Amino acid sequence: MAKLIVDMTSDFPIDSNQLFENVQSASNNNNKSLKGLFLVGLTGGISIALSIICYPFISPALRKVCLPYVPATNLQIQNVLHVIKGRKGKLIDLGSGDGRIVMNTAKAGFESVGVELNFWLVLYSRLVAMKSKIQPSPTFIQTDLWKYHLGPFTNVVIFGVEEMMLDLEKKFAAELSEGTVIVACRFPLPNLEPYLVIGTGIDRVWAYRISKSNP
Repeated sequence: MAKLIVDMTSDFPIDSNQLFENVQSASNNNNKSLKGLFLVGLTGGISIALSIICYPFISPALRKVCLPYVPATNLQIQNVLHVIKGRKGKLIDLGSGDGRIVMNTAKAGFESVGVELNFWLVLYSRLVAMKSKIQPSPTFIQTDLWKYHLGPFTNVVIFGVEEMMLDLEKKFAAELSEGTVIVACRFPLPNLEPYLVIGTGIDRVWAYRISKSNP
């Protein structure tokens, strides 16, 4: 039997069990609200974190000419190594991605440098190279390839996109020295004549040699 509490100032009796249930219901609703706010805050925090992490990957797509990250295949790497076999000097990979070309050419004895705009790919490349203990040790630089001067290099590798090849050709003509070898992967340079073409499809590479005597 429910107990009745009589309020001396009221003409209506109060059911204590009903009062307890109302308080408990209000407490449950408050807990649900707090859980909901927590989940909203957590989701928002995760979204912000993902945006910060992913921005370096998607930001190149906002540029006029995009150089996307597409890992080199093993056959592409072998084709590049075939072109530069027997050569020496400094080598640069423009848009080095995860560092595969740079590390494989370093193993072949080149003083290899990778230029990459994406911070996370540069960090990954450095960690892999450090773990592998490759000698001579490759170098990875986070910068815009268009702002990096190519003068010191006698070997250049580029995995470009069609829209950028003409501008790259102009940069090569202005900055590279006589006899420098360029290995273009996936897309050829539009005006230079290659002295060697290896492979088919996406694994094809075009080899060029800078000659200042050419018009």
